[in-house]
Amino acid sequence: MQQMPFADPGRPDTRSVPRFMLWIAGQQWRSQTLGMIAGAAWMLAIALIPAAVGKGVDEGIVPGNPRGLFTWAAVLLGLGAICAGTAAIRHYFAVSNWLYASYRGAQLVAESSEKAGPAVTRTIPSGEVVAVFANDVMRLGGLYDVMGRLTGAVVSYVAVGIILLTASPALGWLVLLGGPVMLASLTLIVRPLQRRQARQREEAGRLTTLGADTVAGLRVLRGIGGEQTFLRRYEAQSARVRERGFRVAGIQAALDSAQVLIPGVFVVLVTWLGARQAVDGTITAGQLVAFYGYTAFLTMPLQTAVEVVDRAVRAHIAAGKMLRVMAIRPDHDPDAAPRAPLPDPASDLVDPISGTVARGGRLTAIVSARPEESAAVADRMGRHGPGPHQTTWGGVRLDDLGIADVRRSIVVSEPDPRLFTGVLRDQLLGAHAGAGTSDAAVLETIETASAADVLDAIPEGLDGTVEERGRSYSGGQRQRLALARALLTDAPVLVLVEPTSAVDAHTEARIAERLATHRRGRTTVVTTVSPLLLSQADEVVLLEDGLATRSGTHHDLLADPAYRHVVLRGEDEDQ
Repeated sequence: MQQMPFADPGRPDTRSVPRFMLWIAGQQWRSQTLGMIAGAAWMLAIALIPAAVGKGVDEGIVPGNPRGLFTWAAVLLGLGAICAGTAAIRHYFAVSNWLYASYRGAQLVAESSEKAGPAVTRTIPSGEVVAVFANDVMRLGGLYDVMGRLTGAVVSYVAVGIILLTASPALGWLVLLGGPVMLASLTLIVRPLQRRQARQREEAGRLTTLGADTVAGLRVLRGIGGEQTFLRRYEAQSARVRERGFRVAGIQAALDSAQVLIPGVFVVLVTWLGARQAVDGTITAGQLVAFYGYTAFLTMPLQTAVEVVDRAVRAHIAAGKMLRVMAIRPDHDPDAAPRAPLPDPASDLVDPISGTVARGGRLTAIVSARPEESAAVADRMGRHGPGPHQTTWGGVRLDDLGIADVRRSIVVSEPDPRLFTGVLRDQLLGAHAGAGTSDAAVLETIETASAADVLDAIPEGLDGTVEERGRSYSGGQRQRLALARALLTDAPVLVLVEPTSAVDAHTEARIAERLATHRRGRTTVVTTVSPLLLSQADEVVLLEDGLATRSGTHHDLLADPAYRHVVLRGEDEDQ
């Protein structure tokens, strides 16, 4: 069995859903072929059992021939052994193909999401992306699970038809032609089912998104008394999903009933014609017994064919959802070759749109009455969001540098700290986990971020586990851990967006002083309106209407009424 995840899941054909599904099948053609061979041998052996029983009746029981009876009993024993062995092999490859297809699809979607980055959630609701991983990849794999049985169904169906054709042309043609015609009639059900399932899938994705957003913002909702409002929204969306489900249920029931109806029609027809021919003396007693066995067996390939149709519909919808995620283009091409070398880390970082200049090796603070303006400058300085970007570093446009080099050299820490489940040490070190960073360095950085109290509250220390989204920590604790994580990147340029907005004044004062010391000699940009942080900055830039209008030290700019109004919030206007 292949190792999963795959070292390289391949480059899929994304031109259409059928091409993508065929490409998936082609990537695992060996296991698919072996599964089909096993499936054909398994079901063919089952199909031949009625023939062996019929021969045993005609050549052993009717003439009273023990030798003939034992001969065909041995044949039955051999067919049973073949059934048992090939059934195990077929099942092995069925599960393998299901897992290979599912996990290959999951890897492709994960890699596409990773490359696309923030563009994913700007294009598709997060709940739909979660649903792709939770449901769709498995539904896609479910189609390849049944390919072995489908091959066996086709082979055995044809074999039974030929056997019946040699014994009775009427029965043979009934099986060989009637079955495919009846299965083709399922297209009247499949297309409406496909449309309705797709609509239900979209509504379910919106419900997942709404639920995730509500849970994530539960603390805020409780603070503003908005739980009932969002509960009613969730109830309304749930009702829409249920309504879509009812519409799917009726047509799904029709397809499920076809699994009983179509084989049942064949059982009745074959039994009726076989009985008439036995009465007329056209067929022998053994052939009549065999015909009854065939009627029981024919339910198997026909039900398999109907099941494949159902799974194909689900897989088609799932593949379409996966391709939608994979089609999202990243804001920046990760494979684009850099057009310029990395500049000196001590070079100035310049945002020409706002006129903001972050001097190399200095701590620069950006102040704005509208936080979204300073955050936009921070994003442009880190080359975040769709381009093109005019920001330069040492006179070189960031767009001319490799995006991987930019991400390593310029780190932007967002104001909304996101922690993930896992060991605290790994959460703080991120991509640098296991790269040799000592615990002493980690503890020193935690001290800089004034997060030692968070560490002290964890019995296992750095080996403690961070719960989902860091929910066991307060907003201020999460923010300080996120600051420590940003500092541990040791990036040549560090851009911090409102890094102390959730901490108290005493803690903020400690962070401000320690941050300036920790980052001395390296370029650091902080967006803030906190006087405690601003007093530690080498230079402060004031933004008005998104443009840099004044710069200087915090002390010098306090003489400016506009600056004083922003940072002191009117508290000291009389001074």
